[in-house]
Amino acid sequence: MREEQLEAVRERLTSSSEPVTAERIAEAVRAEGLALGSGTTAQLVKTLRDELVGLGPLQQFVDAAGVTDVVLDGTGRIWTDGEDGLVDTGQRIGSEEQARTLARRLISIAGGRLDEGHPCSDGRIGNCRIHAVIPPIAVEGTMISLRVARSSTAGLEQLAQQWKGADQWVRALKGLVARGRNYLVSGATGSGKTALLAAMLSQVPSTERILVVEDTTELIPDHPHAMHLQGRGGNVEGAGRVEMGQLVRETLRMRPDRLIVGECRGAELRDFLTAMNTGHAGAGGTVHANSPQAVPARLIAMGALAGLTPETVAVQAAAALDAVIHVERREGKRMPTALAALRYDDGRLTMVPALTIGAAGLERGPAWEELLG
Repeated sequence: MREEQLEAVRERLTSSSEPVTAERIAEAVRAEGLALGSGTTAQLVKTLRDELVGLGPLQQFVDAAGVTDVVLDGTGRIWTDGEDGLVDTGQRIGSEEQARTLARRLISIAGGRLDEGHPCSDGRIGNCRIHAVIPPIAVEGTMISLRVARSSTAGLEQLAQQWKGADQWVRALKGLVARGRNYLVSGATGSGKTALLAAMLSQVPSTERILVVEDTTELIPDHPHAMHLQGRGGNVEGAGRVEMGQLVRETLRMRPDRLIVGECRGAELRDFLTAMNTGHAGAGGTVHANSPQAVPARLIAMGALAGLTPETVAVQAAAALDAVIHVERREGKRMPTALAALRYDDGRLTMVPALTIGAAGLERGPAWEELLG
């Protein structure tokens, strides 16, 4: 197909307010008098649909099995992350102009804004969380990051196939859920916090109602009664913004059996801890931390954003939270490496080991009986 004909097809599709569907694309191709084989037509329809309403050149990598992240770097190279670690696909986006156009279109589809006055933005398209940054903030060039949330969430047993001491970990995590323990999953970015939390929520009885609060929806547990509330950014004047803390408060009026905050990272911690201290057993969330021992400092820092003193955070967290499950990425595999109980001891929040990976394998600590005995 000549480029002029392809451009004519694009113009025909984008000049109308009707949704761009496979049927409309096929009609536009035929209207240009193009006689193509069925296989060529089908491939062209898919390419145009990806370009106009999908993820463009990134779509094929999002659709690939085992891929958890797709990233476009500032030089136009496309990378994937997943079971094989970070991999250069060998594919590129030809120019900075094309990369910026793609980024703006994707953010626009997600309901956001990306321009010189707002050079960083994120949102959600289908099963992907998208984040984009354009120059001059992105020094090398436009960068796009896609986090893929699979609709078919892996269960604990499936995730545990790559864990050390899988049987004991599965028993411990199922035990936390069954006993209604309140917990946080800690770890670095990309360590598997969300995947583990979703797998744990799949163990919640189907008769219980799960309410999930997230800034951008990523957590998709395999559960028949999991409802989501998602934060919203404000308009140019800042009006219309809905904060995470407000959403946590809203859930308390929605009859939750289990309250989940996808990621605690700011002042919403105050509302989260308050909710868990009002009898909501089995609550959970994720938090960025380098180790279980770093979690108290992270909680205190987040509490400071809500105007809470360190002692107040320590007292409330010890009363609200039972456990922290820490996950890491080792040799390309995401796995839990430590389970600890939270305690308030001598005026401060401390972590007491319950299960850790030691030199001899998994070792139970003094908090095992407290959490799972």
